[in-house]
Order: sequence, then C-alpha cells, then structure tokens
Amino acid sequence: MSSHRQLTGSVVIATHNPGKLAEMRELLSPYGIAAQSASELNLAEPEETGTTFAANARIKATAASNATERAAFADDSGLVVEALAGEPGIYSARWAGPDKDFRFAMNRIQTLLVEKGAASPDQRRAHFIAALCIAWPDGHVEEFEGRVDGHIVWPPRGEAGFGYDPLFLPDGHERTFGEMTALEKHGLPPLGLGLSHRARAFVKLATACLKP
Repeated sequence: MSSHRQLTGSVVIATHNPGKLAEMRELLSPYGIAAQSASELNLAEPEETGTTFAANARIKATAASNATERAAFADDSGLVVEALAGEPGIYSARWAGPDKDFRFAMNRIQTLLVEKGAASPDQRRAHFIAALCIAWPDGHVEEFEGRVDGHIVWPPRGEAGFGYDPLFLPDGHERTFGEMTALEKHGLPPLGLGLSHRARAFVKLATACLKP
C-alpha cells in the first residue's frame, strides 16, 4: 500500500458552484492551504461523463490540474433518493437545469415521491454522497468518499446551505441541512460535528493528505 501524498501550499478548487467553494475554503483554511477556484481562473467546465461520483470528481480535478499545472481539488456530490431508484444521484445538479433552479428540482423530487405514494419517513429514505479527489500534474490522484443518511421532508425548510439542503433531514436531527449553520452542517471537531457528506469525506482526506 503506497503512502498518501501530502498537499501543501495552494490548490485549485475545481468548481464553479459558489456554495461548494465556500464550504471547501472553510474546510481547507485551518491547514494553511490557499485556494483559487476554477471560475476565478476562468477554466472551462469539463464534461462530466462518469457514471459514479468518484469518476466525475476525478474528471474535474484532473482537468483543472492539467490546465493549471497545479494540484487541484474537486468534489462531486449529490442526493440519492432510495424510492426513486437512486435518482437524482450523479445528475443532482443537472436536475436543477441551466439556471440552477433547485426549487424546481426539489418540486420534481416531491412530485415523484407523491406519485409513488411515498409518505412516511421510511418511504422517503435518502442519503447525500460526496466524492473528493485531489489530482497532481504528474497524474497522481487521492480519492475519498463520505455519506450521510436521512430522509426527504416537505415542504423544504430553511434558507441556509444550498442545493437540496432544505429538503434533507439527517438522521438523529430535528432540523434540515437548510436550517443548520455552516458550522453545524460541515464544521469539523472540536467546533462542529463533521456531519455533512462533504465534511465526512474531508476528514478522511485531511487525515491522509493534510498536516494541521
């Protein structure tokens, strides 16, 4: 088993999503890692042709690393609704359309669940998955995955977070991701619980590749 490579200095965050960028910057900042985003560097968004979260994270990280000749960090994440055969899954962002209208996407999920007669929490089980990838210009990659389980609520609750957060109630909690502060949702111990899928994946990444 080869040892993990340490990430030092600066990194390109391969995202054009301001919500994801804010979360990733918060997660990286305690480690002294400076970050620029793909959108700030005017990088093109690669076509996400992978069939898994991990594959799409690798596509984004590798493209940004090749374009900048720097280490690049990418996330691919989404909401998996069990009663919908795992949809929207890797298509979570695409369900919101070109205008990133997640209210429309949340309405679509609710409509499909109603059509299936999914009314109880047990019938509305869902989980978020986040796959993180760091890619270096020499082709080396490090990959990590995190998951958080819960169920879909309706109507959506809370204005915090982004994407499907107002729809998702994590197990063991009484407030949705959309009702939680950033610290509650993805803050790392000792200040936060490291609750979100992205935080859980990041803990694995930090243990392997970052020095506090």
